[in-house]
Parts: sequence; structure tokens; C-alpha cells
Amino acid sequence: MNQALPSASLGYAAASQALLTQAIHTPDQGLQTGHFSLDVEGFSLTGYSARPLGVDRPPVILLISEIFGVHEHIADVARRLAQQGYWALAPALFLRQGDPGAYGDIPSLMQEVVYKVPDAQVMKDLDAVLAWAQAQGGDMGRLGVTGFCWGGRISWLYAAHNPAVRAAVAWYGRMIGVCNERTPAHPIDRVAQLHGPVLGLYGGRDEGIALDTVDKMRLALKNGSVAAQRSEIHVYPQAPHAFFADYRPSYRQDEAVDGWQRCLAWFKAHGVA
Repeated sequence: MNQALPSASLGYAAASQALLTQAIHTPDQGLQTGHFSLDVEGFSLTGYSARPLGVDRPPVILLISEIFGVHEHIADVARRLAQQGYWALAPALFLRQGDPGAYGDIPSLMQEVVYKVPDAQVMKDLDAVLAWAQAQGGDMGRLGVTGFCWGGRISWLYAAHNPAVRAAVAWYGRMIGVCNERTPAHPIDRVAQLHGPVLGLYGGRDEGIALDTVDKMRLALKNGSVAAQRSEIHVYPQAPHAFFADYRPSYRQDEAVDGWQRCLAWFKAHGVA
């Protein structure tokens, strides 16, 4: 099952050697790691899996990537989760539209791949991954979701889509936006449907997510479902976007470490353990 994963080329290309040496490398001892593949209506959906060995019916966490897809950093986060006892599954959700690793600039990647991915397709693919995981022994009674940037937005939406989600952690995912055929709703539009409480982790200096949208989401959550009312948003005042991405210049170690501890505590507090 073990195979090499691509580096995050768009991030690594811009990073200095010093930044590369700061990237976290989590060992796979005690884990079963590597690619998985399953058929979804004739399409071969692939991804990265990290699962603790010798654990029957482990809790499952869907790990939703940023726009750069399932590269080595996402695989490392999966291993970090697996070392905590979770079966982490990171599906490659862009591949119907294109391979993020083939792009050398963000505008082209967004226009040619990311903007073409419908939310409905993503929800269906995540449902299929979980059905497959359940058949492989995953415990759907202890299901969590977490994701970064694009994946943070999807984490909010999936917590409203699937009643089995016990809790979610959304890292700097956009909550408000323009609706269209591909994105018919955004997280703020789904607060009444949230099934599991969401912890949002955001940067106060995120140039792509205005703080007033955070305030609007907090207000909406107060008037949402029971799970929405139990949700929380934490803002790190000095942190930029992608402060958890240790392979990028945006990385902020103190905020990343604190966010990780909050993430793990959130899952444990809400029955994903």
C-alpha cells in the first residue's frame, strides 16, 4: 500500500531550504499507510490512508486537502492523526477536473481545476469514501472531519451534509461567498443543518477571509441548529492564511501547535476518539 506522494509543488517551489527543513515529518511506525482506491460511479477515486495497526474499528477522520491536493504535507497530517489512534482518509477530490500537482501557478490551478469542482460531486465522493471505510472496519459512530482552506469550507459543508459527523474542525475555510450552480450554498447558509459542532480556526491577518465574515458566521451559528450553537470559532490575531502549513512561508509555529491541540481536544470532547 505504501507509495510515494508528490510534494506540494506550488508551495515548495516558493520556499527556501530553511522552510523545507522546518516541515514536519511524522513516522509511519505502527501504522498502515499508503494509497487507497475505490470506484465511484465508474471513476477511480484515489487518496491517502493512514491507519493504526492492530486497532479494531478505529474512529475515522476525513482529511480534506487545500487547493494543492493530496501531497506529502497532507499525508503527514494523516499520519499525525493516525498516531493519535484515528484512521485518517484524505481523498483526492480534484482529479476528475485535473491534477493540482501539474500546475505551476495558483490562478491557473483555480480557474482550470478548483473552480470547476461542484460541491455535489465532493459530497458524493466523501460519502463513497466513508461507505468504503465502513466496509473495511472503520467506526462510523466516531466520525470526524477536518480540512484546510478549500478543505476547511468543505468541512463545514460536510458537517451539514452527513448526519453521522460527530464533529469537524475547519482550518481557515471560507464561510461566505457567491452562490452559483457549482456552489449553491456556503457554510453560513447551512448552519441550520449542522449535525456535528464545528471548531473554526482562523487567522486575523488572513487577506482572503475578512474578519467581518467571521463575525457574521458567529452570529449565524447562534441561530442555527443545536450543533451550530455548540460550534466555536477561534481567531489567531497575528496569523495569516495557511498558518498550519509547515512547508510554506505562511507557517506560524505557535499558532499551528495551539491549533493542533485544539483540534485533537475538540474531537475527543465530541465523541471522535
